[in-house]
Amino acid sequence: MPIKCGDRCQQTFLPPSVEDYVSEDNVVRAYDAFIDALDWNNLRFEIPSNSMGRPKYDPKTMLKLLIYGYSYCIRSSRKLERACHDNLSFIWLTGGLQPDHKTIAEFRRKNKKLLKEIFKQCVRFCIKCNLIDGNALFLDGTKVRANASIKNSYTQKKCLKTLSRIDERIDELLEECEKVDQQEAGEGQHGKLKKELSEKQSLRRTVERVMKELGEEDRNSKNIVDPDCSNMHSTQGTHASYNVQAAVDGKNGLIAHIDTTDQVNDSCQFADQITRANEMIGTKCKTACADAGYANTDELKKIADQNIKVVVPSQRQALHNDAGPFSNDKFMYDPALDQYTCPAGNLLTYRGLNKLKKTKVYHITDANLCRQCPHFGVCTKSPVGRKLARLMNEEYKQLLEKQYLEPESQAIYSRRKELSEHPFGHIKRNLKLDAFLMRGREGALAELSVLATCFNVTRVISILGISGILGILANRAV
Repeated sequence: MPIKCGDRCQQTFLPPSVEDYVSEDNVVRAYDAFIDALDWNNLRFEIPSNSMGRPKYDPKTMLKLLIYGYSYCIRSSRKLERACHDNLSFIWLTGGLQPDHKTIAEFRRKNKKLLKEIFKQCVRFCIKCNLIDGNALFLDGTKVRANASIKNSYTQKKCLKTLSRIDERIDELLEECEKVDQQEAGEGQHGKLKKELSEKQSLRRTVERVMKELGEEDRNSKNIVDPDCSNMHSTQGTHASYNVQAAVDGKNGLIAHIDTTDQVNDSCQFADQITRANEMIGTKCKTACADAGYANTDELKKIADQNIKVVVPSQRQALHNDAGPFSNDKFMYDPALDQYTCPAGNLLTYRGLNKLKKTKVYHITDANLCRQCPHFGVCTKSPVGRKLARLMNEEYKQLLEKQYLEPESQAIYSRRKELSEHPFGHIKRNLKLDAFLMRGREGALAELSVLATCFNVTRVISILGISGILGILANRAV
């Protein structure tokens, strides 16, 4: 059977024009047209007006390189530099320019706010194209590792232990320096000791500053490399990470809002993220949906009070737990007398508030009633009798639980996974986001904005096609 082989010595010629390097339906043309159509008056790039020194790269070209590179799964500035030399689509996109990795990294670092504005303009473009309607928003979160090691996270206890070790080592170094001086040893050894001493003293100042900030900010830990991140647990273990929040529009699954936070869980994020998503879209959604991780009644009430339908299951509903014969809902509550009646007919009266958990505590009137009850050991094993905790807004929680069970709500919730989890799957798997490259919340959010823009552009291309998006961008600005 004949075999087809290549020939490295075969003489070939590239097209005479760089414009002919890519076909008319190549995806790079969509990214090129999208960046060209942005509202550059609001982006406020600073271009030096003097003619001294080497000419600066066009910000538009640098932005095209960065966004298309992220969509191409290339985030490293060195790999982007290499792509400008080797990849024909990158050569076409930059018009043959070949910025080095330092220039690319500096552009990204200095334009964090600009990159967030790019995502906002992308959302506006999707709204103009009637691809985002803002009727239903689906909220979800995921953990993404920060550009910092968990070993650099310090608690008060670790700070004290580290300071003790540093002080011991500083004392040792001072003694060694004194011995070297007395022995008149070579300058090399003395220089090494002085350098280590300087590093230890610098670390000591850093740890002392972290201790002070932990006390002032009421935080359990702080990372000295990236102070904005937190230690978070995920399926990959516990790492210094950010909690990424994304609100997805229900019409075409496009990201309407994205954010980063240092909060370990999602329980306090619902109201803030939905409100910001509504501000981004410019209109108030009709339905807001999320999983049970957001089941904080106080947070849900803030959105429901705006006449927005909230579809969020409680933890019990999400876990499908059988309530059991002696669960709280089997006790009859009398709102007029503010007391409970247990299944055996005994009363539990109000005893006080748990301010930390925001609950009202109810207790059996006589512990002997519980100990003599035939259900003792099943209902409760406590020698002081049965206790109940009732949320201060328990009525509202029950109302939301009933609302979640409505057929219309179930139909909405059934779409949650395919809509809210799809962007994270694409960004983390297809675009290879295993950790952020830039440090600080602003840096992480800037990178996330670029990735969200790439996701939205990819979705628009899937919906409209390359020719469709090029036709729209040719006739209007973003």
